[in-house]
Amino acid sequence: MQHDYLGNPVTCARADTVKAIDDFIDGFLSYETRAEGILQAADADSECCIANVYAGLLWMMLEAPDAAERAAPYFEAAERRLVGATEREQMNAAVLRAWVAGEMLDAIRMSGEISDRFAGDLAMVKLHQYLEFNRGNSPAMLRTALKALEHHPYNAYVHGMAAFAYEQCHLLQEAEQAARTALSLKRKEPWAQHALAHVMLTRGRIDEGARFLEGVAATWVGLNSFMLTHLWWHLALFKLSQGRFADVLEIYDQHCWGVAKNYSQDQIGAVSLLARMEIAGVDVGARWQDLGNHLAARARDTVLPFLTVQYLYGLARARRAEADSLLETVRSLARTPPPDGSEVWREVTLPACEGVYAYARCEYESAWQHLSGAMPRLAEIGGSHAQRDLFEQILVDAAIKGGRSVAAQQILELRRPADPQGVPLNTALGEVYAALGLTALSREARLRAAATRARHPR
Repeated sequence: MQHDYLGNPVTCARADTVKAIDDFIDGFLSYETRAEGILQAADADSECCIANVYAGLLWMMLEAPDAAERAAPYFEAAERRLVGATEREQMNAAVLRAWVAGEMLDAIRMSGEISDRFAGDLAMVKLHQYLEFNRGNSPAMLRTALKALEHHPYNAYVHGMAAFAYEQCHLLQEAEQAARTALSLKRKEPWAQHALAHVMLTRGRIDEGARFLEGVAATWVGLNSFMLTHLWWHLALFKLSQGRFADVLEIYDQHCWGVAKNYSQDQIGAVSLLARMEIAGVDVGARWQDLGNHLAARARDTVLPFLTVQYLYGLARARRAEADSLLETVRSLARTPPPDGSEVWREVTLPACEGVYAYARCEYESAWQHLSGAMPRLAEIGGSHAQRDLFEQILVDAAIKGGRSVAAQQILELRRPADPQGVPLNTALGEVYAALGLTALSREARLRAAATRARHPR
């Protein structure tokens, strides 16, 4: 019996397949492209159950409508080799089976059982976190990571998983401690770097956050497109707050858009960054049109609600007819919820979609009405706090442009402790206070923005 590098028994005869399994596991945990080698290994070794399971899981994480179709051959190969496979491998295959069938609650439940029973299966711990993240269940993400930490106290990846889960539970001190522990064990631990960037952004440590990410950027080698573009996306958020708009445009062009233009996460990162730049008053030129060309294939994509809302905004902002098709698809799905009984499409995703669609069409009152109704439960569609913050920014911009200055003032001042000197936020406050006849407060806000710009000349 052979073993993977974490000590889990694997029923594979070929040493090169076991090496590919190790590369998948470690590449999955570290967000490195070498994880993709499992596809070639599974193609070459249909006798290895777990290699084919991992290949199928990799396709499912594509987050595309045809993911299940692409995963099917690997799932079928894995099923043919269940006899003789270990119990852990059989349970992994059951997770893939449920996911391919669209039975997400079963997939989540079984991935949790594996992480309970097989402490060394860190790939399944990571997958369990991913599945819980997509439905906004941050406490479950944390439980999973803390269980793994009991068995892997010196594993940087597990501390990184705990750090992000703590941050998503608003436990910022614990998140920072876990992230720094991870980085003390392995400087190139991108998920821990990412978690620490979240903490610094949430706490308004903007200059520190920018310096931190710039200081670790040299380690961003071999990363997959999501992790690479997302870390640059976080750096762009810090620079946007600093008023370094030319830098943000450069990051978008050089690092956030263009790595994998057909991949879901690259696309929504681009949508989000363009939208934030425009709200801040940046002229993004023809960038929406280029992005819209690649979003056109998402006209009926409802794989994940968090993704769908952003696809819709990008399509609508690019003036693509596919926006109407996608909105109609969401409306239809909201009338017939998925088999697992989830109401998130009807009660959260649809109003969020209606809101961003209206905002893209400059229908600000409609945008306000729909988005304000969705905001209290927005975590249920998935995504991180930092990612979902886009929708609050759209909401407050709709309030400003729609003449709801009182509401805008309330939201902006509640946001200011997390970005006290931010250029876009204080510029907006200056505009709002001027509209409310509070001239002195308007001047103070504008001076804060000007002082930040002066500290970061370009």
